[in-house]
Amino acid sequence: MSDVVLEVKDLHTYFELEEGTLKAVNGVSFTIRKNRTLGIVGESGCGKSVTAQSIMRITPKKNSRINGQILLHHDSGLIDIARLDEDSDEMRDLRGRDIAMIFQEPMTAFSPVHTIGNQIMEALFVHGEKDKRAARNHIISLLDEVGIPAPERRIDEYSFQLSGGMRQRSMIAMAIVLNPRLLIADEPTTALDVTIQSQILRLLKRLQRDNGMAIMFITHDLGVIANMADDVAVMYLGKIVEYGASREIFKNPKHPYTKGLLRSIPKFGEKEGAHLATIKGTVPVPLDPPDACPFANRCGEFIAGKCDIRMPAAVQVAPGHSVNCVLYE
Repeated sequence: MSDVVLEVKDLHTYFELEEGTLKAVNGVSFTIRKNRTLGIVGESGCGKSVTAQSIMRITPKKNSRINGQILLHHDSGLIDIARLDEDSDEMRDLRGRDIAMIFQEPMTAFSPVHTIGNQIMEALFVHGEKDKRAARNHIISLLDEVGIPAPERRIDEYSFQLSGGMRQRSMIAMAIVLNPRLLIADEPTTALDVTIQSQILRLLKRLQRDNGMAIMFITHDLGVIANMADDVAVMYLGKIVEYGASREIFKNPKHPYTKGLLRSIPKFGEKEGAHLATIKGTVPVPLDPPDACPFANRCGEFIAGKCDIRMPAAVQVAPGHSVNCVLYE
């Protein structure tokens, strides 16, 4: 267990709304290890981003409720992040230094009225840096490391003055400024063209190789997951329905939802005008969901009297490869 960075055990994140209880994350468990990438994949609305926000303890304080364990393997011992107050000094000290996050849309994550340099330097000052000149030199070096041209000039520019690719690189620089042990990347290549996407992915791989950090990579793009992830968790409606090594998931998918996602990937050699495979229906809103298979109403292998009665237990179908489906019980 010496290489484990984070363990999430039976995580539930609920939001109390006027319409009822929104069960955004409903019993999720996984482990993230040093120098490895866990890919979390699924459609929009499956709970991927809320899982990341729960780990960072940045869910809305007013109406959110977190249960379960989020165990950070720290130098001082095990820390259960789920038990910490989100505004406590201990939680603020963990953010940035131990766990950092690349947000989905850097244009909204950056303040438009502060320079890129000032926003990145703030993390250094919060965590004890006093020398402004040393901090500035460090940020210039970091911007150069993530591939931003003319970093001496860019450090004093605002987010709206940068291209999409440079904003995303600046966001990565802000996330790694304190060399965190775990980097959470929430759809970091969304809305970027494929050339910039490739550059960002290569950059993250290099940073992981150089620093040994663990990465939790959230995306709906299976092609990116195949390129980045060592392990994969397939999420659907707040639950992990299949979990295993990336190679095993892509080579031997078991859950009907995973199979549907893989069938929907465009393939070279398809006949002109051929229709892409799709999964019928949409992800339902998880307001007071029944205790049954969450994919039952969209599944082509649905079994009446089983799938709609209870949530199937996790079944080990291969070493390290588990699936929640009655077909394998």
